[in-house]
Amino acid sequence: MRSWDLEILHKEQPMITLDDRILVTGAAGFIGSRVVRNLVDRGFRNILCFTRRSSELTSLQAIIGSRPAGARVDVLQGNLLSRADCQVACKNVALIFHLAAGTGEKSFPDAYMNSCVATRNLLEASERGCLQRFVLVSSLAVYSNRQHAPRLDELCPIEERPELRGDAYCYAKVKQEEIVRQYAKRLGIQHVIIRPGSVYGEGKEGITGRVGLGTFGVFLHLGGSNAIPFTYVDNCAEAIILAGLVDGVDGEAFNVIDDEVPSSRQFLRLYKRNIGSFRSVYVPHIASYSLCYLWEKYSQWSQGQLPLAFSRKRWYSEWRKTSYSNKKLKTRLGWKPRVSTAEGLRRYFQSYRCDEKHA
Repeated sequence: MRSWDLEILHKEQPMITLDDRILVTGAAGFIGSRVVRNLVDRGFRNILCFTRRSSELTSLQAIIGSRPAGARVDVLQGNLLSRADCQVACKNVALIFHLAAGTGEKSFPDAYMNSCVATRNLLEASERGCLQRFVLVSSLAVYSNRQHAPRLDELCPIEERPELRGDAYCYAKVKQEEIVRQYAKRLGIQHVIIRPGSVYGEGKEGITGRVGLGTFGVFLHLGGSNAIPFTYVDNCAEAIILAGLVDGVDGEAFNVIDDEVPSSRQFLRLYKRNIGSFRSVYVPHIASYSLCYLWEKYSQWSQGQLPLAFSRKRWYSEWRKTSYSNKKLKTRLGWKPRVSTAEGLRRYFQSYRCDEKHA
């Protein structure tokens, strides 16, 4: 561990020592494995990685194999819907980084179970007097983004009726944050909420829906000149770690967006140049808004026979022209991106090309 890292560490976390037990849920995931690596690199020696029984453990096994002498990195496979598994996971834990969530579920009940019920179980299993802080990894998706001047920061309103967006993930994340705040107040637990934008990097393929959607047999480019709130996966992991270590930020929320992010049009152009060209059609904002309005109205008229895949709430959240701020993250947590956007995109495209060659 570098000397300057040690100096920063002492300033960051008077509550947590290098030997305190730290729990990372979703530890085998795209972001979670980077969080574990970051903790090991900082010198923490008592880490418990909670994963699903079906998770691929290659990334964690590589970390365990290269950990310094004396460092303990354990893996616990289980289900956060099991109260018994949560009790085992939370035993003697001083800090929880909660990344596990229902990300692929299309149904509202599944998303709620895997994000909200799992979070409740984890909080109820935490040991009073032992747990110093609970860090929840949420999402920018929780914001309504309907303010008059669309500059999105932590003061912007949260979606009041997330179920009307037609997005199970947004609904579950809004409710998950509510549960964390309620339990933190009731149980006297310090908590911090991290809201990443579009996280990208090696190991994650595809184009974020903020750029557009591959549907109707063609890619509909909906973002246009909108900035895409990208954050490179290692930069995101750094923000999550700082949320658990920096003192004096109890109850705060932080958005995670990198500097100098590209527009939707710029990213799509880079993607085609580096990965491969495909047919796309740009849909102007007034047209995409009209489509969302008509789709929403027909879905209501048909009483849900047409799923609410497009709505004005989704348009405001994903395709309205918006600027983003990471000022609070920098000033309160001392965060700065370790990897520039230009370098992050270079690594991402290079990894994507390598994966295609070996496919």
